[in-house]
Amino acid sequence: PRLSYVRTYVHPRVIDRINIAKAAHRGAYRLVLRSEVRPHFVYLDGSLSLPPEIPHKTVIRGDDRIPVVAAASIIAKVMRDRYMTRLAKKFPKYKFETHKGYGTRVHIRAIKRYGPSPFHRGSFITHFV
Repeated sequence: PRLSYVRTYVHPRVIDRINIAKAAHRGAYRLVLRSEVRPHFVYLDGSLSLPPEIPHKTVIRGDDRIPVVAAASIIAKVMRDRYMTRLAKKFPKYKFETHKGYGTRVHIRAIKRYGPSPFHRGSFITHFV
């Protein structure tokens, strides 16, 4: 069998408008729609869900229990880290290449010093700064 994957992106403004949980659900649904082959069944990690007409099961800690979910988790992390490294070139003062956008001391200090970038979620700023 051939392994293929698709990816999607939900803009920070959308996340702020609809909340991160709804944005994650939207992203999961987009992934199903973008798949080359319509999946017969979808495993989701954590608290994600899809519309009921799409056969799926959400598994808490699915990345620990189901190999394909673990693979998807690794692919997502690598892709996100690469995206953050590219953002670091556009916004070097935030040092995205070191913390990858997580709420580290270095990241929080940069936001306090320079203000948020266009790629920061307002909800992230409110929560951490």
